[in-house]
Amino acid sequence: MTDPRTILWQARRGPVPADWHVFTKRRTRLTGFFRGTSDDPDPLLVITPDGAVEYISEGKPLATVDFQDVAEVNLRVATTDSSMFVSTWLDLRYRDGSKGKWRSSGFVNRVEAIQGFIEAYGAHKSLHGQQRAHWA
Repeated sequence: MTDPRTILWQARRGPVPADWHVFTKRRTRLTGFFRGTSDDPDPLLVITPDGAVEYISEGKPLATVDFQDVAEVNLRVATTDSSMFVSTWLDLRYRDGSKGKWRSSGFVNRVEAIQGFIEAYGAHKSLHGQQRAHWA
């Protein structure tokens, strides 16, 4: 995957490649003031054919997923009996056997973000599978 900061820089300045999914939202002054993030750039999630990069604020580390390291992605959905709230996330199984969970911090339950992640990962896996079969 390209350097995550380079991806964010390009997404902020545009234009971006057609196969990138870019999600952003404006940080309000009031919210930024109370969270201490008023001088930070707006939150940004970029999903590329090679992975995902998310920036929330200067106080939080970048969240990245490199598709090359991922062996499997499973969509998860949950709700509680007492609530109409539905929670969605992706369970990740990495090639080294470790497991992780991906849910956008800044774009929680944004279906387009989850769909973009699954589509990009599927395309990456398909291309990677074709390369392995071709070289084998």
